[in-house]
Amino acid sequence: MIKEKSIHFKVIHRDKTSLLRGIVFLEESQKPTLNDVEECLRECGHEVILIDKEHLIFKAFDAGVPYLIHVLKDEKGNIDDISIEHHALDLMQ
Repeated sequence: MIKEKSIHFKVIHRDKTSLLRGIVFLEESQKPTLNDVEECLRECGHEVILIDKEHLIFKAFDAGVPYLIHVLKDEKGNIDDISIEHHALDLMQ
């Protein structure tokens, strides 16, 4: 059965940071791959280039101005369905 999985990410511009999420559709037992994450970000309107595979950080451009996208992981290293508590902890770092 196909299930909806949320990918949470932080978009970091010079003057502001936004928490956003995208959705991928996967088999119930499947975890999102790096390709799934890249496709999700592209579907959200970001043309991305992976710059840090370990930390899942991408570089993108808006009108020629670069910005970063950091895909958030939970305490177990999962990138799908992370909790709101994790968002708060990540913002405080």
